[in-house]
Parts: sequence; C-alpha cells; structure tokens
Amino acid sequence: MKVLILTHGTRGDVQPYAALALALERAGHEPVLGAPAAMASLAEPYGIPYAPLHDGPNTLIDDPEIRQAIETNYRGLRGKGIALRVMRRSKPLMAKVLDDMAAAAEHGADLVVHAPGMPGQHVAERLGVPAVPAALQPVWVPTGAFRNPMLPLPLPRALNRASYLPIKLMLRSFGGIADDLRKRRLGLPRRRGRHDILRRPDGRPATVLQGFSVHVLPAGLDYPAWVHTTGFWYLPAPEAWTPSAELQVFLADGPPPVYLGFGSMAGTDPRRVGRIVREAIRLAGVRAVLASGWGGLQLDDLPDDVLLLDQAPHDWLFPRTAAVVHHGGAGTTAAALAAGRPQVVCPFVADQPFWAARMHAAGVAPRPQPQRRLTPEGLAAAITLATGDAGMGHRARSLGERVRAEDGARRAVGILESL
Repeated sequence: MKVLILTHGTRGDVQPYAALALALERAGHEPVLGAPAAMASLAEPYGIPYAPLHDGPNTLIDDPEIRQAIETNYRGLRGKGIALRVMRRSKPLMAKVLDDMAAAAEHGADLVVHAPGMPGQHVAERLGVPAVPAALQPVWVPTGAFRNPMLPLPLPRALNRASYLPIKLMLRSFGGIADDLRKRRLGLPRRRGRHDILRRPDGRPATVLQGFSVHVLPAGLDYPAWVHTTGFWYLPAPEAWTPSAELQVFLADGPPPVYLGFGSMAGTDPRRVGRIVREAIRLAGVRAVLASGWGGLQLDDLPDDVLLLDQAPHDWLFPRTAAVVHHGGAGTTAAALAAGRPQVVCPFVADQPFWAARMHAAGVAPRPQPQRRLTPEGLAAAITLATGDAGMGHRARSLGERVRAEDGARRAVGILESL
C-alpha cells in the first residue's frame, strides 16, 4: 500500500507524521512523507521517502509582530488584528505549499493521510483514493465533553459542540487557494462540501485518526465510530544517534537533572525567559539541562550545574530526568508522558493551555505556569513540587505505562490497512 502523508508546520507538527510513516514502512507499506523542506532531517535517519514542500508560513516565524502575538495568545483587539494580518500574509505562502503538495501526488498513492490544516482531500479526490484526516490535537472533531481547546474563553457546557465551528471557518478562509488548486492543478470541479475534511466526496463521513491518548482527555467522550483516537505517535531516536560526551558526563555527575525547553515559543524576548529560568533553577536548587531549540530561550553565564544543549531525542533524554519543564506542545507533552516523568507546563498559545490544564488534571503536573505571567519564584515552586511530590511521581509513572501500552502509531497503521 502506497501512502502519501501530508503535513506542515514546525518540528512538533511534522515529527508524529514521520513516526506514522516509519510504522507504515515497518509494516511493509510504502509511505511518502510530504512536509516542509526544512524538516527533511527528521526523515533522513530512517530512510523514509520525503517529498519536500515549500516552507510556506514557517518563513514568518521570526517576524517580531508574530512573536508579539504569540506572547499574548492573540488576545485583545490588537491580537485579533495581528492574527488577521498573519492570515493574509500566509495565504500566498500556502499557495506555494499546495502546489508542491499536488506535485508530490503526481506519483500516485493508494491512500492520502493529511494533517487537517492541509487540504489533502482534494489530492485524494483527484487520485480517486480515500483521504484520512490525521489530527494531533482534539480541535477538529466536535465533542460535547469539552470546548474547543483553541478557544481561550470559558463557555457553558451546552456550547461545547458549537465551539468547534471557528476551526471550520478558519479552514474555509483558505478556500480560495484550495479552489484554485482544484481548478488549475487537479482539474476538479467545484462541488458542495469540497472543503469539509470530515466528509468524503459522496457525503459519507471520512475515517479520522487522532494521534493522542484518550487517557489524557476529559471523561464523557462522544466521538462517532469513524473517529479513532489511537494514542500518541512516537518517533524513536535514530539507531545511529549517540549523546555527546559532555551530556553523558553531566548526567553521570549527579542526581537526575530537570529538563527545561520551550522549542521556538519565546515571544519577543527569549533572554527574559532565560533570566527567569536561570533564577528559578537557583531558587529550586536543582541541576538542569536546558534545550535552546529554535531560540525558545537564551542564557549567558551558566553555572556548573546547568548544561545547555541544542537538542536531544526526547525518548532518550526524558527518562533520565527528574521532571520535564516545557511549553505544552502536543509532541513534548506526549514525550514527557511516555517517559513517566512529572511535568511543569508553561504554555504560550493555541492548544498549549489545554495540554497544560490536562496534565494538571491528571495529577502529573502542578498548576500551569503561563509564560506571559512567568516569574522565577512561581517557576521554582512548581519545579520543587514536581520533583519532590512522591504522589505526583507515582501518577506520572502509572500514566506513562498506560500511554506507552497504546502503541498509537501501530494502531493507526491497522486502521489504515482496514481501508
């Protein structure tokens, strides 16, 4: 079975799909991963065939206006105005992405798996094969159990299902470039419901994969039978990867350190975040490994009990730590869960506050520490609780066992085979 997998975004948006591609390959299928050209290194160590797509809106990530919007989670009139400007600037960039997506499909496929924000259903329609939306966050399929995680406003429970409508409207905002793709590159006519990722061209519901765990969602889930919540999709460390001598010596030279890393999420002032983190480490009296990522935090003059590294595979590093301090992205949250380690979640934007709240509700993390209100004292107190509370450590280990047992990528492969 030849499977074309289409996604876009930063590392956290691509890595789980690489894990799915690897699971398909190990099951004897032929995956092709279509993702941003800058992310090709995620697939290379595993020999996963890769179709590079234009980097599109990723090229805007260092724009000061966008970083300021991230810092406020697009709150207020100014934040909403910035969000609209970002959307306008993103459209011509996404058009280039979609052109490359169509080119990636020219070699054919038996199945198209796509991130919900990528209109892969049009490519699948052109090929005459099923399209399978594959979500990494619970924001695409309405449920009455909880409100849309992308909405930062509290709502009455009766409005939970309605809160998912803005996501549908957001997808429609890119309908113009998708229609251009259908006409110009795919030779497809306009039809009713063509932009609805949850419906097939004949109107029947599409099979949907959700690459996260039911164990971390609220109770009372009412997803329909065609929605499969498989568990998280983990990409193992490459077989050839080895830690640096500096990292190995540091880990062996004392008690397990705390991991701190915020990926690319540092708003307008990563140095401010770095100063807060450095002081919090001192106040908490812990050893620490700091991941600089894409500039998520910047520090100078580090003490001997703090090691700065660019990055290391989470499945190797996290089990060797005392706790994981992170920004609440779905991928990092999943890795911390699998490692069975307590977490301190410092969310910025989008779905991050949702995952932060869910980790606290599961009893594996203190109260969330939103980065716009982050202080050295508050972060130090959260780190002290995460590393010193025996009950939190026990719950983290227990939940980690259940999450690992799901084997989400392999379950997803079985569902795709049944199509």
